[in-house]
Amino acid sequence: MRSRLYQKLLLAVAVLATAACGAPPTAVGGGTSPSEATLAHVHGLGVDPADGMLYAASHYGLFKLPPGGAPERVGPVQDVMGFTVVGPGHFLASGHPGTPTNAAPHLGLIETTDAGQTWRNLSLGGAADFHALEAKHDVVFGYDSQSRQILTSADKRSWEPRARLALRDFAVDPARPEVLIANTADGLARSTDGGATFTPLPDAPDLVFVEWPAAGTLLGSDPNNTIYLSTDGGDTWTRQGQAPGPPGAFTAVNPSELYIATESAIHYSPDGGRSFTVRQPLS
Repeated sequence: MRSRLYQKLLLAVAVLATAACGAPPTAVGGGTSPSEATLAHVHGLGVDPADGMLYAASHYGLFKLPPGGAPERVGPVQDVMGFTVVGPGHFLASGHPGTPTNAAPHLGLIETTDAGQTWRNLSLGGAADFHALEAKHDVVFGYDSQSRQILTSADKRSWEPRARLALRDFAVDPARPEVLIANTADGLARSTDGGATFTPLPDAPDLVFVEWPAAGTLLGSDPNNTIYLSTDGGDTWTRQGQAPGPPGAFTAVNPSELYIATESAIHYSPDGGRSFTVRQPLS
């Protein structure tokens, strides 16, 4: 298990890398240059419950990934971050515009209800850059990289500030809206007050990504690309398997089905991270 110092260095590198990937300012809608429509630098993954389609949120827009087919960009060229699936055809995201205008460089919270074809800004345009978003229990939880703060909203427009801390990812308990798990500069930590405060979990692995696909069951990956499973809400963890490379995005559709994106491909696991196959090569 890596040291807490390593975890702090990892978080610092993540902050610098994210700042470097910001795109020039524009309005929501961005550019549509075919030369920019390349699936690379994947920041998020999600499955649309409407049809089971896998989507990849990237530096060059949102792509749908038909099984056995080529990636298809949907909607504008923009840097899509903090991507999360709310419901059928309904996604939330954040990020940066895709072409230069006089608009602000941060998209705030944006929403699509047509599976990425069109987006609209809901709030915090020009101010917030959410690197992690979750929509559960009719509440949106977001981590804003600009203020380094967890924010929550019941209407997607007005926001309540919670803890201010450095973190890479977080997950919300599907059964209890007040319980969150986050990987902080001090390692994995739990909140029991909706993200206002966190208590370290000293015996937990230092995870880079964490997912909470079912009540009591969490999955995550560490800096060594090891996949971990917890079946008791994060108290204890067991090693599952080894990811094919450092994940840039990680999602758990359920406790068994995982997708991770590395630099070379998007990979699929049908067995909770014990084994992986290539789902989509990346250019």
